[in-house]
Amino acid sequence: MATLTAVAVVSGIAGALAALLVLAERFIANYGECRITINGEKTLTVPGGRSLLESLAAEKVFIPSACGGRGTCSYCKVKILEGGGPLLPTELPLLSESDRAGEVRISCQVKVRNDLRIEIPEELFNVREYRGVVERIRDLTHDIKELRIRLVEPDAIRFTAGQYIQLRAPAYGEQREPVYRAYSISSPPSDGGAVELIIRLVPGGICTTWVFDHLKEGDEVVFNGPYGEFRLTDSDAEMVWVAGGSGMAPFWSMVRQMAEHGSQRTCTYLFGALTKKDLFLVDELRELEDRLPGFRFAPALSKPEPGDEWDGETGLITEVADRAVEQGTGAEAYLCGSGGMIKAACAVLEQKGIGADRTFYDSFT
Repeated sequence: MATLTAVAVVSGIAGALAALLVLAERFIANYGECRITINGEKTLTVPGGRSLLESLAAEKVFIPSACGGRGTCSYCKVKILEGGGPLLPTELPLLSESDRAGEVRISCQVKVRNDLRIEIPEELFNVREYRGVVERIRDLTHDIKELRIRLVEPDAIRFTAGQYIQLRAPAYGEQREPVYRAYSISSPPSDGGAVELIIRLVPGGICTTWVFDHLKEGDEVVFNGPYGEFRLTDSDAEMVWVAGGSGMAPFWSMVRQMAEHGSQRTCTYLFGALTKKDLFLVDELRELEDRLPGFRFAPALSKPEPGDEWDGETGLITEVADRAVEQGTGAEAYLCGSGGMIKAACAVLEQKGIGADRTFYDSFT
């Protein structure tokens, strides 16, 4: 008991010291004004002490960050030519050898303590911040909601089906600062005056808790974007789509765009859920099967309940993909879901002959 008490005391002291260091870094340390020179052309003057990601966002230069700056997704990579300091242990797992050799850093982990010279892709200068009003909140399942946000300023957005935005959850409750989280756009690009999002509740999630417990129709929201390279190719190749849960979002955008354009591409959409009550948009997708002769929607349940009376596919969606995809196919694969699902799906598809050059996804981890 004494040993456990000692361990608890030491852990408590260590936690308190870590918290004090964070507070000291944020509120006590004074780094003065720092300059960030971007691509050798644009120079920003910012207060030192915040992360590079935060500092750029405050100046309306938005870097993709699917995890909202938690240091887990590796999306917020930038090239730092000067002033970044040594690589941090929190960055190392997220950087490849070529990243490190090319001076690439994780911008949410790098603190602005002095002048920096950085490089970012030119297209990120076209990313904008948008204000909108929540026009509709619709329950799709017991733990998935659809948001429709009518744009106010600017009043229209241009994006490609498959891209995502970063929605800002404001400070609320014990959450002292706004946070951003990435969500794929589920509306078709033709509906440019609004964006629709499909959001699944994550227990304890800052943004999803705000959406489910606090956000109301008529509320004003802020987001930035669009981001991402996930999109359909221009080829006529057969497609296999694999998703589950809120991974429906980009495909709901893509298939509606296909219907608008009268696409003739062959596509099998494998969608996984636990039970029948976790399925949604089934009737709408069945209707699109009638409009698109090459499109087939194949939902699957991994844990069907006795009352589901289910006669469709069963098993993990990766198991369904293993049965559904033919060996040696020339198809392209499109994936949306958890990092674990995507990794498992890639392994199955590789065995079927669909390599990384024909497998496309944005992995939100």
